[in-house]
Amino acid sequence: MRPSHASVPRLIVFALALTPLTFAQLALAQTDAPYRLNVSVDEVILTFHAADAHGLPVNDLRFTDLTLLDNGIPPAKILDFQLQQNFPIRAGILIDTSASMSSHRFRDQSIATQYAQQLLRQQTDQAFVTNFDRTSHLIQSWTSSPTALTTAIRATTHGDPIGGTALFDTLYAACRYQFGEIDHRTSGNFILLFSDGEDNASFLDLETAVDMCQRTNTAIYAFSPNPSSPGIPTLAQLAAQTGGALFHDDASAPDIFTDLRTIESSLRNQYRLVFRPATLVHDGAFHPITLATPDRVANLTVRSGYYAPKPKRPAQTNP
Repeated sequence: MRPSHASVPRLIVFALALTPLTFAQLALAQTDAPYRLNVSVDEVILTFHAADAHGLPVNDLRFTDLTLLDNGIPPAKILDFQLQQNFPIRAGILIDTSASMSSHRFRDQSIATQYAQQLLRQQTDQAFVTNFDRTSHLIQSWTSSPTALTTAIRATTHGDPIGGTALFDTLYAACRYQFGEIDHRTSGNFILLFSDGEDNASFLDLETAVDMCQRTNTAIYAFSPNPSSPGIPTLAQLAAQTGGALFHDDASAPDIFTDLRTIESSLRNQYRLVFRPATLVHDGAFHPITLATPDRVANLTVRSGYYAPKPKRPAQTNP
C-alpha cells in the first residue's frame, strides 16, 4: 500500500496553522469542554517533514537553504525555525462505522490495533479513539495504554440504524475538543482516519473542519478501502490541506506496517517555522504557500495552504 501522492518536486505548496482565533459555529456539539489554544496575532506556524530519495529524513536543513513565499511574497519576518525530533506523538484514531464501511471494519480495526500495539510509545505518546456515523462517540479518551486503546478499537462495531455520515463534524470536534485541550506545539499530532470520505449528515463544511485541524497543527492520514469511492477527492483534500496523506487500502496490501512507520517518521522528524506575513488579508479565503528546497530533498510532507481568518464581527448591543 502506498500513499496516493507521488514524490513531489522541490517547489512545494503547503498549508499552515494561522494563529488568530476565529471559529465557525459548531452546530452539532453542545459542550463546555475547555479549548486552550495559545497563539499570537498574525503569525503563521507551519511544520514540514523533509526526506531524501531513499525516504530517510533530511534533518540538517537551515533556513538559508529554503525559499519561502506567501502568496508570492516573502514573509515580513521569520520568527522561529527549528528541527523537532522525537517529540511525543498525539494520535486520534477515528473509525467510520456507517453502513457503507461495515464490510471493511475488521480491516480498519486491524490497522488501528497495529499502531496502538506496535508503534505507540507508552512512555511518551498518547491516543484517543472515536467512532462516527451520523454522530460521533468518544470511546477512549487520551491514554498511553495499548490495552485500553485496543479494547476501544474493537468496540467500534455498530453503526446508527438511521444511517448517515458526519465526517466533517467529527473531524472538527476531534481537533477542537481533543487536540485543542493539549499543547499541540510540543508534540507531533495526527488523525488516523478510516473512512470512504462520504459525508451526508454534517452541519459543518470541509473548509471549517480543515481550518480547525490546521489551528491545532493536526495532520490527517486517511485509509480508504476503495480507490474509486466518490469520497476519495474529499479525503485527498483533507490530507493535502492538513499535511497528511491518503492511503488506498485493501485486504491484500502487504505493507501496512511500513505505511504506519512512514507516518511515524514524518511526525518524529519535523521542522517548525514561524513567520509574520508581509500582508495578511482577513478574508477567510484559502491562501497557498510555496517552499523551495535543495535538490537533496526528494519529498516533503507538507500542507497545501491556509485559511486566513475572517474579521470578527462587532458585538451587538441592545438599544
